[in-house]
Formats: sequence, structure tokens, C-alpha cells
Amino acid sequence: GPAGASAAIYAARKGVRTGLVAERFGGQVGDTLGIENFVSVAYTEGPKLVAALESHVRSYGVEVLTGQRVEALVPGDLHTVRLAGGAELHARTVILATGAKWREMKVPGEAAYRTKGVAFCPHCDGPLFKGRPVAVIGGGNSGVEAAIDLAGIVSRVTLLEFDGQLRADAVLQERLRALPNVDIRVNAQTTEVTGDGAKVDGLWYTDRATGERRRVDVAGIFVQIGLVPSTDWLRGTVALTRWGEIEVDARGQTSVPGVFAAGDATTVPYKQIVIAMGDGAKASLAAFEHLVRTAGRVAA
Repeated sequence: GPAGASAAIYAARKGVRTGLVAERFGGQVGDTLGIENFVSVAYTEGPKLVAALESHVRSYGVEVLTGQRVEALVPGDLHTVRLAGGAELHARTVILATGAKWREMKVPGEAAYRTKGVAFCPHCDGPLFKGRPVAVIGGGNSGVEAAIDLAGIVSRVTLLEFDGQLRADAVLQERLRALPNVDIRVNAQTTEVTGDGAKVDGLWYTDRATGERRRVDVAGIFVQIGLVPSTDWLRGTVALTRWGEIEVDARGQTSVPGVFAAGDATTVPYKQIVIAMGDGAKASLAAFEHLVRTAGRVAA
């Protein structure tokens, strides 16, 4: 994603032999439609930004390995990165920029109807529900942006927020409330996803203010309630918070010397593209300083 791409560019510019390993280049950004808060760019789209990032990374001769899942990190003077296929990479410094994945509601019916009406990517799956009603779960920036995007495609959007008010930026809330086919319901705790066995037909939620159980008939449900760091494979290797975020200091240093981290997988607050890019650059510069300080200890 943005953090890894930024880290790779900054490392390569320092003349360090650099490799980038990823299951797919771009991460979550590839699933994002409209991006309007990337400073100096009034509007772009996820796939377009991903293409630009990859082109920039490759222009520096970075060795890019895609379609690869990393399953273990073994710290040492030369750190070992073990791939799921059995291959191993060895490096004096490692920057972890594994990002995060969508958080699930963990309610009955959600797993059973995933890809059958339960979705996590409005950009990818929104067009499948053209002209039909959908629900968006979550009133933060992601949820409100999803509702805005979907409102131009579907017949009706019902946005359900657990809290007593929406948490999205004011400008997004204003835009959402101006749409005629959006119904906003706060204090709404989703309790069940229902369907006919083949596809979603609605959901049940509890009104937390009154205790009343209510139903919404929809063809699709877009879950936008936050992110879970992609760090399970790092447990026992680097220090993680109870939420699974990689603990880093101001320079992106983890609990393991020579292992740095950046982006949505870390404790750095506010998961945003521009912040991830800055984190990646910072971690890369710190990794370079580490290489300078430890020069001679390990063969390059």
C-alpha cells in the first residue's frame, strides 16, 4: 500500500538494495473509488493512484514480488522473511507495512451471506446493486463516503450507526444529508443478517435508545466499521497492542532492532493515505540510519 511504496522509494533513493513483497500492489487503496483528501490532488481514484505508486516504485529499480504472502519474520543480524511458498528473503532491515483489513460485525448471517449480499468494498460491489436498496453499517468517514457513493447507484441507502451520532467529517455529513435517497439511523446496533439461502434480503437491528427491534429490507449490506491490522503472523515476534497494532516509536522502530513498521498496521493514529505515505518515508529514513550505525556488523 501507500506506506510500503513510500518506504521502498525512500530506501531506493538512498542507494539501498530494496525489495517489496506483497500479495497485491496497492492494498486497500485499490478498492477505493473517490479520493478527495490527498493533498495537492483535488480528486483521484484508488486504481489510478495504485498504478502511479507502482510505476514510481519500479522506476527506482526496486525488486517487486507480488502474489506472495509472508508467513513469518525471524529476527537476527540478518532478518529472515519467510514466504508461504517456502522461499526466504534475508535483509539487514525490514519495514513492515502490512496494512489492515475490514472489521466484521460478527453477527448471525454475516459470514453465511458474505459475497451473497454482504460486502466490504462499495467500489467493487456497489454496481451489483444498481436500482436496489442497500444498507451501510458505520457512520465514520468510510461509512458516510460509502453511502454517498452508493446513493448514486442504488435506489435507497439506509445508514446504521451504533453511536448516537455520525462520526464522519462535517463536510461529508453535510453532503450525505443533502441526498434524497439516504435514511440515517443512529443508536442502531445490527444484530442479524437475513436472507433466502441464496442472497441477502434484509437485516435486524436494535434501537439502543428504545430497546426496540427493527428490520430493514435490503438487497445488500456494506460493512464499514473500521479496520483490523494484518498482523496475526507477527504475534510473538514484535510487540503488538491488544488490538493487534504494531507498537512503534516516533521513527517507526518496533521492539526488534532493525525492524521498522509504517501505516495502518501500526499504533500511529488516523489511518489515512497521506499519513501512511509519511510514515513509510519516516520508517525508511530510520532504517537507513540503522544501516549506517551498524555498518560493518553484517555484510551488506
